[in-house]
Amino acid sequence: MKDKKWDLLALASIPLIMTLGNSMLLPVLPQISRKLAISSFQVSMIITVYGVVAIIMIPVAGYLSDRFGRKAVILPSLIIAALGGGVSAVAAWLMEGISAYWVILGGRLLQGIGAAGAFPIVLPFVGDMFKDEEEVSKGLGLIETSNTFGKVLSPILGAFLGTLLWFLPFIAIPALCLISFFLVLFLVKSPKLKESEISTVPQFLAGIRTVLHEKGRWMYAIFAVGCICMFVTFGVLFYLSETLESVYRLRGVLKGLVLAIPLALLCLSSYGAGKIIGKNKNLMKWIGFGGMVLVTASMVITGFYKGIYYMVGFLGLAGIGIGAALPSLDALITESIEKENRGTITSLYSSMRFIGVSLGPPAVSLLMNAGHWTLFGTMAAVGAAGGLLTLFAIKPSKGEGEKGEKLSRYKAGPAVPKAAFGHKDRSPV
Repeated sequence: MKDKKWDLLALASIPLIMTLGNSMLLPVLPQISRKLAISSFQVSMIITVYGVVAIIMIPVAGYLSDRFGRKAVILPSLIIAALGGGVSAVAAWLMEGISAYWVILGGRLLQGIGAAGAFPIVLPFVGDMFKDEEEVSKGLGLIETSNTFGKVLSPILGAFLGTLLWFLPFIAIPALCLISFFLVLFLVKSPKLKESEISTVPQFLAGIRTVLHEKGRWMYAIFAVGCICMFVTFGVLFYLSETLESVYRLRGVLKGLVLAIPLALLCLSSYGAGKIIGKNKNLMKWIGFGGMVLVTASMVITGFYKGIYYMVGFLGLAGIGIGAALPSLDALITESIEKENRGTITSLYSSMRFIGVSLGPPAVSLLMNAGHWTLFGTMAAVGAAGGLLTLFAIKPSKGEGEKGEKLSRYKAGPAVPKAAFGHKDRSPV
């Protein structure tokens, strides 16, 4: 793993910068709403449109990365994301009112297209770089930690930039994307594609259908739990951003620091989980389940308390739960798919995560009008659904030892025959 440290560093810059390019806007959404004279629901669309277009484009980017190579997709995507950020920045700077809003949305749509070919491709890229599954898990833990560190940094940086100039976070996005572009261009060595790994479109589609048929049950569960984690994360962040400003009159860097508390705990938890899970797939499942139980309990308790200290504290516990679940999900989905289909399958997983990103803010903006308990009761129900899926939809069967021998296999319950899971290189989950 040491000989790949610079490659990992450059790849880790992508989730960091993509997260900054999205989450950095969360603390300034109330400011944007006031400056452009738009509603809370309208301003939430600035986050949502980015995610919606990414949902559509991520599977396309995944296929292209399987066909032409990861780096060949990531580099142009970073340029597109930079251009989209530039369009939004110019609109915010030079235009006003509802006209500026629609052009900003257009820029965010373009940025979402770029994002679709950047962060989601990093997951299979890490899987391609290492043969040892423990190294893959550690690499994915680093990537997820970079992603969550971006979430920690983004409210502080976004709030700080917003105090200087309300649209400065938009201007920062193109610069950040270009930094990541040059890091990947010069530091990352892409594994060469073998002729045997390049499939035609019919072969590719047939392979995907086979994978989904054989492993669909547990993969769909992981897709859904990933969506739930992002739904809760971005919904809670939107709620906190609105509440801290409207109820507690917190603005600027102080507001960003408070927003960063649950995210910092999420980051630390993600880093710790990535270190712990190694190549023990049974442990991945139970850490993921424990994380979702903690999310559910935190949402229930938060529903009974409105004080800022209670709320931030219990939402921090939810962050710990989500931070524990995400690296486990990443490892389960990445290590169990053959290389030729890995980009597309992990891209489908990333699409589901973006669905959560897209739905969280607008759903919370509507639920806030229904009352505090209704909002957090709904979040608790969603978290509980994720926990039940993790517990019952993914079942590890007893195989050989987890240490040094072949890994235990996972199956989608008793209805799926063991023969459906045979692979040459990697044991499936």
